Amino acid sequence: MNYKSELQTAINAVEKASALCKAVQANLVSEESMQKKDKSPVTVADFGAQAIVIHELKKTFPNDPIVAEEDAKELGSDPLLERIMEHLDSHLPGLSEEEIVATINMGGHDGGKEGRFWTLDPIDGTKGFLRKQQYAVALALIENGEVVLGVLGCPNLSTSLYNSNQNLGTLLYAVKGQGAFMKPIDGSDEISVSVSGVESTSKANFCESVESGHSSHDASAKIAEILNVTAEPVRIDSQCKYGVLSRGEASIYLRLPTRKDYEEKIWDHAAGFIVVKEAGGEVTDCIGDKLDFSLGRTLKNNKGIIGTNGKIHEEVIKAVKEVLN
Repeated sequence: MNYKSELQTAINAVEKASALCKAVQANLVSEESMQKKDKSPVTVADFGAQAIVIHELKKTFPNDPIVAEEDAKELGSDPLLERIMEHLDSHLPGLSEEEIVATINMGGHDGGKEGRFWTLDPIDGTKGFLRKQQYAVALALIENGEVVLGVLGCPNLSTSLYNSNQNLGTLLYAVKGQGAFMKPIDGSDEISVSVSGVESTSKANFCESVESGHSSHDASAKIAEILNVTAEPVRIDSQCKYGVLSRGEASIYLRLPTRKDYEEKIWDHAAGFIVVKEAGGEVTDCIGDKLDFSLGRTLKNNKGIIGTNGKIHEEVIKAVKEVLN
């Protein structure tokens, strides 16, 4: 199966959702809201993006269930609903508040190992969004427990991490067995991407979360010492890290467990996972086990995430095990 229709629908949905997120970020995120740690802008963008993506998916694939992050059951009494409707007006004209809430709540599927479903994180990287830095709209298709397609919309990520003159706003996507690709959001100049060719960890660099609450920076530093990594880590929010890894701008991505009971959510990793895999990399948990997307809404049998260019994966796993014991 070539998934041509699925990929085009997913790209179109993520592009539209990314446009809404950029508008919300430009109009609602301010120095005042950041100082007050006001989460209302990200709430508007989260629910708005989820409504757009689900609406687009259901137009083409009405029978496909969806596992999405947000739940709008209590949104009907929330004063933010008016703001959400205002931002959705040009994207989903003619839909009532009740229809918008119903659309958002179509993301309540439980997932599982049989059949196919989509999984969506409408805004991955909440704090990055509020800092006006990196965040992603992440959409993936899972069939019988296996990720077969993924699209990452990264509105603030340039097409080259080290060249600020490059296009701002990047789409990364992949279909199983067909490679990984990148293009500017709303652009048409598609290029293939591939992981770095680094074969020695001493020449590698890390990509990790900005927030230490998402991954242990202290443990990362110890792992870097074991691996003789001296380069400064690339610290960015969201699944943009998978994008950076997939196009060779980092060789190692670490998301180390910060507490024993935490279960990674499938929407936080599915799209980035397949983009890296199709770019030639490897993604497992911290002990080297395959990520299992067949167990519902979380990766309950996995702890932490390690992504690499593949060539140094076993060496990184060994160092992680040594530090995490």
